[in-house]
Amino acid sequence: MKFAVIGGTGLIGSQVVTKLNEAGHDAVPHSQSTGVDVITGKGLEQAVEGADTVINLTNSPTFDEASPAFFQTSMDNLLGAAQKSGVQHFVILSIVGVDQVPELDYYRAKALQEDVLRAGPVPYSIVRATQFMEFVDAVLSWTSDGDTVRLPSTPIQPIAAKDVAAAVAEVAAGAPLRGIRNVAGPDVYRLDELGRITLDARPDGRTVMTDESAGMFAAVRGAALIAPKDAHIAPTRYTDWLS
Repeated sequence: MKFAVIGGTGLIGSQVVTKLNEAGHDAVPHSQSTGVDVITGKGLEQAVEGADTVINLTNSPTFDEASPAFFQTSMDNLLGAAQKSGVQHFVILSIVGVDQVPELDYYRAKALQEDVLRAGPVPYSIVRATQFMEFVDAVLSWTSDGDTVRLPSTPIQPIAAKDVAAAVAEVAAGAPLRGIRNVAGPDVYRLDELGRITLDARPDGRTVMTDESAGMFAAVRGAALIAPKDAHIAPTRYTDWLS
């Protein structure tokens, strides 16, 4: 099969390309660095031409109120190009619980992306993943103040990027789900607990203080970011990933 991987040079995209090619497929990465712009539409028709499946792994450059416009425009452009080229399967990567946190601009934007795909002309699959282990350091930096990191006790279920890439590649190589596959790591942590585990393993002088009002994930209520019971559970544990 031939795959056009839009956003194929990033953290997940580059691994998806590798996995598909190792499986004997023809997966081609596309991004701004290869001359493809999902907002202006530049290079899109050429990128998806002849592809059986399009995998869209592009992301908004911001997490704020500008993000819905990014996903609306990029999806409109990509779906238009995919339909014109006769693409038979369109895959996106989304977030577990994305429709349960309307307080967050970015989550509303990703929910919009899903809605645009469902209403579009191409058979589709949505892979929803929990928070990436690779992003924990960034989460700590958002609420660091000197030697203190303030984090809420929001439950999360981190997953390794390599496991996300494997899930995306597997779904993309199959028939369109016309629905959602949830994937998650094997363990649930409170975010403040995860911060302490991280800094214990990689000490840098900072300590974690529990603060239920700190950072983006303070807006999350209950277990919105925990995978549902039917989720596919990935093998990589956070403690093993840290080591």
